Amino acid sequence: MAIVTVSREYGSAGSEIARKAADALGYDFVDKEVVGRLLASYGLIDFSKAYETESGIWSRFDDRQRTMIDMLDRVAKAVARRGRAVILGRGFYLSLAGFPCLLNVRVRAPFEWRVSRVLKEGKISDRRQAEASTREGDKVRSSFVSSVYGARWDSMEGFDLVIDSSKIGIDRVASWIAQAAADLDASPGLAAAADLDASPGLAAAADFGKPDPVLDEAVAAELGEK
Repeated sequence: MAIVTVSREYGSAGSEIARKAADALGYDFVDKEVVGRLLASYGLIDFSKAYETESGIWSRFDDRQRTMIDMLDRVAKAVARRGRAVILGRGFYLSLAGFPCLLNVRVRAPFEWRVSRVLKEGKISDRRQAEASTREGDKVRSSFVSSVYGARWDSMEGFDLVIDSSKIGIDRVASWIAQAAADLDASPGLAAAADLDASPGLAAAADFGKPDPVLDEAVAAELGEK
């Protein structure tokens, strides 16, 4: 049961691509709204605000930060245990590292193309504002990955597919992701690989099989029973 994570540069159409790929696969689509609702059920109602703020909760080393980071990882693993999902988010490729059926995707595009796309969306009409918004969006993502995972957001390490949506096109990128996930899901070696302990990565995958009854039930209720 494959899991796809999609990380994207601001304005690169990564959200639209991830949703199209999920629809093509018949997978659940999990984004910040879904994650926010799951975390809210545990009283973490400020997740969305912190997630979109560079100087938000991630820059403070307090109990609230540690709790939210822990819950983010637990949500990611609960979704992974369920399988067959496309998860849109800047750091889930890191929190799920070691899961044997994982396809990590980064969607990128040149800065000017992304600015033009932000303008076309109609929420911002001034080009300078669109440029500032694009830079800020990238900055927020970089701050999150650096603060939470200690990784460089602009590094391509850890990704299986890195695709330029300006060159390939939104529909084609989504179809490539869907085909890669379907191929991964059908790979005969993956089911057996989860039982092996030949490498630290595969050994760590055992953690994903440990049930979290309360959270697993919450994820099933949010996404719908299969």
